Amino acid sequence: MPGNSVASVTAASEVSHPSPAISVLDLVPVRSDQSTADALATTRGLARVADELGFRRYWLAEHHNMPAVAATNPPVLVAMVAAVTERIRVGSGGVMLPNHAPLVVAEQFALLEAAHPGRIDLGIGRAPGTDPVTAWALRHGGGGVEDDAVGRFPEYVDNITAMLSPSGVGLRLASGTHVLRATPNATSVPDVWLLGSSDYSARLAAEKGLPYVFAHHFSGRGTAEALALYRNHFRPSADHPEPRTFLTINAVVAPTRQEADRLALPNLRSMVALRTGQPLQAQQLVEEVEESDLNLARGDLARQMLDRWVVGTPESAGRQLRELATTFGVDEVMVHPVAGALRGTPTDWSPAREETLRLLGEALA
Repeated sequence: MPGNSVASVTAASEVSHPSPAISVLDLVPVRSDQSTADALATTRGLARVADELGFRRYWLAEHHNMPAVAATNPPVLVAMVAAVTERIRVGSGGVMLPNHAPLVVAEQFALLEAAHPGRIDLGIGRAPGTDPVTAWALRHGGGGVEDDAVGRFPEYVDNITAMLSPSGVGLRLASGTHVLRATPNATSVPDVWLLGSSDYSARLAAEKGLPYVFAHHFSGRGTAEALALYRNHFRPSADHPEPRTFLTINAVVAPTRQEADRLALPNLRSMVALRTGQPLQAQQLVEEVEESDLNLARGDLARQMLDRWVVGTPESAGRQLRELATTFGVDEVMVHPVAGALRGTPTDWSPAREETLRLLGEALA
């Protein structure tokens, strides 16, 4: 009968979109009613929720000199989050390598892996994560200028992966070979991932046989092309015989679409300001956006951004994430929960971000 035929087609469609594993990306946002200490408390709470729900990993970003972002130091944040969780993998999303000496990064993540064996990821990016003046301040006296650091990115990646290995790496000097190890007696090493929002890191990850993550939450364009480039040119390595990848996505999930749309407003407003060169400020509360910048947060640019986000009810969000995973051929999606806060919300808590994770977890169970 026709009815049975339709039901069969629907069931087949549902089977073709299996639920992906879910991970979390956290920029440690700072709201207009929060101190940095409050923002860190909300991150600890969000990480505990992700851990309780059985999410796969929790990554922390690197951005500098931004009024609405407290994620300035991934190794410190990784240590903080790993200490208050039990099972979830914790890592950087990512360390912006041109800002740092490779040996320092290797030492930091070797110690993190030693403290939390089998739970640490080192995600590495090539962008500065800040404005040019702050980038100069970060690198001043560090042994090079921005162009040198970016140009030597592939070499720096090799140095880090070599120094993380228990045998270390040998530096050939006039006096002989000097061995560098990130830590004296490593028994395990963190997983190293390359991050990117263009084809550069996709090519480099493929060449070096490393896992790769595309920043779909930031770019939203070129995802399929970058992932195809990575997979088609992947060279198997000892640790990674096959390509390994996933993507990131901004998400706001609430019981109704209307609630989700409201909760998306503060982050939309911040992203519009960033893309249009406006002065940056702490992330506004929902009511502050509605009272001052509602038209701007609902303008054409905001709508274009929103089209690339997952915003809606648990049912619709779960469906979108399954479709994304199927479309891009990944078994994992990293969610950046960008739900804002209402007036009267405790300053050390982000209930809407936690609810996004809980509702997604239920929808994809």
